[in-house]
Amino acid sequence: MARSKFIFVYITCPKKAVAEKIAKEAVQRKLAACANILPNMQSVYRWQGRVVLDKEIVLILKTRNSLFKGLESLVKRMHPYECPCIVALSVTKGSREYLGWLEAQVFDQS
Repeated sequence: MARSKFIFVYITCPKKAVAEKIAKEAVQRKLAACANILPNMQSVYRWQGRVVLDKEIVLILKTRNSLFKGLESLVKRMHPYECPCIVALSVTKGSREYLGWLEAQVFDQS
């Protein structure tokens, strides 16, 4: 199966301010075309041997697959979590106009 040209990168953050800071930096550096910040997510996960319930923020960054490494590096530098959730989801279809806009907004470093 061919690798998708575009991805949405799903990230969880502890606070809205963290998500906003990462989003702004990623878009300014042209590592992401767009960011969506979704507040008030309830997370349940196992961490260091115990089950944790936390409120988190979802950050979705839209970009090219080829930019994932740079984006991941940026998020890791700016994120307070020891092990942040940074997951790329392939975009398999989309409107030609939107994908054209997305492509024009990010700088392909490859």
